[in-house]
Amino acid sequence: MEAENLSVLGFKVAGVSAGLKADGALDFTLIVSETPCTVAGVFTTNQVKAAPVLVDMEKVAANSAGMRAVAVNTKCANACTGQLGIENAHKMAQLTADKLGVPADSVLVMSTGVIGTQLPMEKIARGIELAADALGNDWLSAAQGIMTTDTRPKAVHFVFPINGKEAHLSGIAKGAGMIAPNMATMLSVIVTDAAISQPDLDAVLKRVNEGTFNSIAVDGDTSTNDTVLVLANGASGATVDNPAALEQFEIMLGAACELLAREIVRDGEGATKFIQITVSGTQNKDDARKIANTIATSPLVKTAFYGADANWGRILAAAGRAGVTLDAGQLSLSIAPLKGGDAVQLIAHGEPTGYSEAAATAIMQGTEIRVDLDCGLTSGNAVKVWTCDLSHDYVSINGHYRS
Repeated sequence: MEAENLSVLGFKVAGVSAGLKADGALDFTLIVSETPCTVAGVFTTNQVKAAPVLVDMEKVAANSAGMRAVAVNTKCANACTGQLGIENAHKMAQLTADKLGVPADSVLVMSTGVIGTQLPMEKIARGIELAADALGNDWLSAAQGIMTTDTRPKAVHFVFPINGKEAHLSGIAKGAGMIAPNMATMLSVIVTDAAISQPDLDAVLKRVNEGTFNSIAVDGDTSTNDTVLVLANGASGATVDNPAALEQFEIMLGAACELLAREIVRDGEGATKFIQITVSGTQNKDDARKIANTIATSPLVKTAFYGADANWGRILAAAGRAGVTLDAGQLSLSIAPLKGGDAVQLIAHGEPTGYSEAAATAIMQGTEIRVDLDCGLTSGNAVKVWTCDLSHDYVSINGHYRS
């Protein structure tokens, strides 16, 4: 379902070097629709919100059916920058609007980088000029233009049927550090040429987000700049106007968000292993999510995975401090390679199983691992999250506090 050609009807993109990064790497991205779009967004739950987050939250609420563009800069998060930061975020949108010939309230802005520094507006203006002049279908450059400590671009594309017509969906994301499942800690822009009402788009995004971008963890920190935006311009003529079409659209958006979310975890700062954690058998899904998130962000669990140590006690200890009702005597825990291979059950009904330590170690030495914890209180309520290990490289990467 993925394709090398990421083009979506009615959208143009560009990633350019505006001089924000000293090495001349791509550092500014522009995504533009030829016609107004419906838009939905989810934003950081951190109470310290960056200026672009505050500005975008207002714009999405006020102009949810008239968006035309998203401008993204790297190197500077424009967070904790006071009133000047707000003014600069608005100015960034205004400069983009002026260049494109669209209303300022139809332009959204995103920033990522170091917290506490003001936007270098001369470079931002240069980025807008360069990107607007370079608009085309180079989604790879657009994905590269929003990278910070990412080691590789993250992009996805789907072609799918809606009411007998072909629709397209493309998305990019960035994120490698300050990743914790509390909305998520990253930036993502997803666009589609399907037509969908704003209430439906908003509802679908919130549902999808919970099981994708809100189900990842790298280091347990929630950023000031988290933003996921979805824009739909209807240029394909494919209309999401009935339950079957809405279900198909949600499947496609969910698949795109999951792929991007999983790539963020795989590219986590200092990560050497990708870990899928499934928790089931709790009294409700909220409890399962709390347990899964606690395990996923536990430094002791993450370092055990890095050391290929099947230290199940750390996993159970994390589950037990998640703040939900558990019966230790009902817990069952197993590990397995993520793709294929036999599972090793470590715990059954709260006690060790006499498992083969060699088999368990072999699984832990792999680069993709599955962890399944059944709490034994019910027969369902499964929740899945994705995380990574924590290596010494994480410390060496983090020289600056950024978002």
